[in-house]
Amino acid sequence: MFVSTDAEERQEVEEAPSGETHGADAKPKILLMGPKRSGKSSIQRVVFQKMSAHETMFLGNTQSLDIKYVANNDYVQFQIWDFPGDYDPANDKLMYNGEMVEATSIFTGVAVLVLIVDAQEDPIDEQLGGLVSVVKNACLVNSKLAVEIFIHKIDGDLYLTDEPKEECLRNVQSYINAALSWSNTDIRLRYHLTSIYDHSIFDGLSKVVQLLIPQLPTLENMLNALISNCMMEKSFLFDVYSRVYIATDFNPVHMATYELCCDMIDVAIDVSCIYGASDEEGKEPYDDHSASIFRLSNGTVLYLRQVGSYLALVCLMQADHFNDKEGLIEYNVNCFKETLEEVFRPLPMPRPRRKGARSSAAGAPGSGRP
Repeated sequence: MFVSTDAEERQEVEEAPSGETHGADAKPKILLMGPKRSGKSSIQRVVFQKMSAHETMFLGNTQSLDIKYVANNDYVQFQIWDFPGDYDPANDKLMYNGEMVEATSIFTGVAVLVLIVDAQEDPIDEQLGGLVSVVKNACLVNSKLAVEIFIHKIDGDLYLTDEPKEECLRNVQSYINAALSWSNTDIRLRYHLTSIYDHSIFDGLSKVVQLLIPQLPTLENMLNALISNCMMEKSFLFDVYSRVYIATDFNPVHMATYELCCDMIDVAIDVSCIYGASDEEGKEPYDDHSASIFRLSNGTVLYLRQVGSYLALVCLMQADHFNDKEGLIEYNVNCFKETLEEVFRPLPMPRPRRKGARSSAAGAPGSGRP
């Protein structure tokens, strides 16, 4: 039906070879930096390695640079660099697999810097001074670097209501904006309130991963056209394994809707593991036409369709619209899938010109030119 247990175990989250972490052929990278015990390793383990949030309590401090490749589907692949706590690129030496990693190589290329602020560590200002220093050094190397601030661990007794969360957000924004006001560089800063105990960390990392996708505007336009033509309320393009959405339409993302779509994927996977097993060894219990339709008691329909390897389109709409336009929806989703393959298809390499070949400007037969 959709995905098997064996398939989940084969997801590619691997150690990065030392020689393939930078250079022209390197994958885009997410750089996780922050103080010790701020939750950097827990974030990437929960989202990309399916570790339970409660299990992260037993993780030790990150002592050295840890680089993982994430390649859950054919279209979106990147590296995650998990740095030791309190790493200072201006003063600290960094080793990976016995090789020195230059500070300048960290921030070059296609990268997003994610700074983790521990919202439960008091006073919070002591963390922010080190993070501001990291931002300054990073932007001197790469002025186009995107910087995302995760105000993390917004859970527990300290943050039972929205008021303390908003106060913490204001304090962090005020400090960082004031500290960076010296710079003439247009630093792109975004702030996220996150916790590994709910879907906020998945939502935050979804927006980070989207920054690594050059085709994102095209994907968003495709989803906008889809929901407009099919009278849908919301659509997501999901990485099935991590529950990260790599694109969505122009309508705002409500956390309840996002959680509902994630729950749908979980149920589809669970049902597939029970009823979707294939008799043929090595064959997945789904194909290009796999889909799931959930009808909720409030008159809402959730529609899920596989559109790529571990890539799923999840749409939300009213039951009346689905019943009236089911054929149209199937047709448009098939068109979406075909177009998606075209969007991510690599451009053909230009054919090298043969040695000694003359251009038309140099004089083609009958042109009258010497």
